[in-house]
Amino acid sequence: MTPIDWDAAADSFDEEPDHGLLDPSVRKAWAAKLVGWLPAEPSRVLDLGCGTGSLALLATEQGHRVTAVDLSPRMVGLARAKLSGTDTEVLVGDAARPPVGERTFDVIMARHVLWLLPDPDRALTHWLSLLRPGGRLLLIEGVWAGAGLPATRVTMSVAPLVERVQHEHLSADATLWGRAVDDERYALIAHAAQHRRHTEVVDVHLILRRGDEVLLARRSGTGYADDLLNAPAGHVEDGEDVRAAMIREAAEEIGAALDPDDLRTALVMHHRGPGGRPRTGWFFEVRYEAERASWEPYNREPAKCSGLSWHPLSALPDDMVAYCRAGLEAYRAGERFVIHWHEDADPIAHDPDGISRAVLLTKTDTDTTTGGADPAGS
Repeated sequence: MTPIDWDAAADSFDEEPDHGLLDPSVRKAWAAKLVGWLPAEPSRVLDLGCGTGSLALLATEQGHRVTAVDLSPRMVGLARAKLSGTDTEVLVGDAARPPVGERTFDVIMARHVLWLLPDPDRALTHWLSLLRPGGRLLLIEGVWAGAGLPATRVTMSVAPLVERVQHEHLSADATLWGRAVDDERYALIAHAAQHRRHTEVVDVHLILRRGDEVLLARRSGTGYADDLLNAPAGHVEDGEDVRAAMIREAAEEIGAALDPDDLRTALVMHHRGPGGRPRTGWFFEVRYEAERASWEPYNREPAKCSGLSWHPLSALPDDMVAYCRAGLEAYRAGERFVIHWHEDADPIAHDPDGISRAVLLTKTDTDTTTGGADPAGS
């Protein structure tokens, strides 16, 4: 179905007993199922293809903090109305690639969504990447008149990627559906491993200097830190070293034509965004002199950036991504190694009145021939 189809179906969507949960017995049955499927302790839950928000509301009432996503603006509007007065966040977006940025979750749930996606396997892989260690993926699916995904098919896709998979038959429980059904309906609960080998994204950041000024880009349409400023940046791809990645990202984002010799290593930062996973960031300095350069910076990615602007390094704006602002401040102070570790409740944006999360790491003395014991042993 297209987004327009879902918009057209939104006003009558809750008429189905298992959609609107208007029948108290149906609502009670789904609430009881969620108690068994979701963690006992309050958790971060991502509800994909949330429709009008009925399951999200049940999860919220059980003490969980829910982010809900649906492709249909009309569905999202109804879900926001249903969830008003709660702290649930409801977003318009594609369930296959939800607009949650770098956030991770304890539970990801999707009811009757996977079978509609053009590439279910790719969506499953991405969803599992958004789970925290020990998290769980809750899938409620089935086969209706030949359409849908059999449990065996979904299990084969999920099982190699997780620690274990539970399968629960739901067809026989007429209370869940408000009537007796004779097709295949089921829930799969896939449990991610508690401990994974430590892996991290490596990102690169460009400190483009024009005298005392530095170039910043305003994020837009990315789903993470939109409307905030940060240095041109990106991720290292497979097969790249950090220098090659910086040259590629600079070309893709601002049209920079850089050579390896143009780069100077400015800073290395180990950082974590609110609710996100740790990553290592390499900051590279490049000196830009317009009269000598063969290129001029411009916005090459208008879908991700609303504009570029120069700012004094000594007077950086407050509306910046917090860890980028901390990195530039440390660089200006002559520091070279920094940890910047957000707490989950921290804002993504720099808060001039907030707690600084930057921890400066002491550099070694570069003179190894003096101090301490005589290297000759005399």
